Formats: sequence, C-alpha cells, structure tokens
Amino acid sequence: MLRKLAEGGSNARIAAALNIGEKTVKSHLGNVLAKLHLADRTEAVAFAWRRGLMSGEQDEG
Repeated sequence: MLRKLAEGGSNARIAAALNIGEKTVKSHLGNVLAKLHLADRTEAVAFAWRRGLMSGEQDEG
C-alpha cells in the first residue's frame, strides 16, 4: 500500500489495485501513518523513497 501511495496513487486507485474498498485504504493508510509516526501522505511518500521501497522492479498492479 505504501508503494502504491508513493507511486502517486489516490485512495481510489490504491483500492482498485488491491481489490479493497476506499474506506479500507483510508483506514490502512491512517494506521500506517500512525505506526510510522508520520504526519501525512507526503511524509509517507518521502519515507518510502528514503527506505528504498521505490527502487528496483515495481509490481504491475
């Protein structure tokens, strides 16, 4: 989910890619932000890039 967010995905696009509802995406993203102590989606994207989640081959979904 974090990778999909870092790829620029909206909640709707992430939901479609993962075959889950938009409310589920919102809930999961909120949990991710809380657990990683991040303030918002922008910080989550920066975190993903810093941790190397965006390097190498990407999933097709």
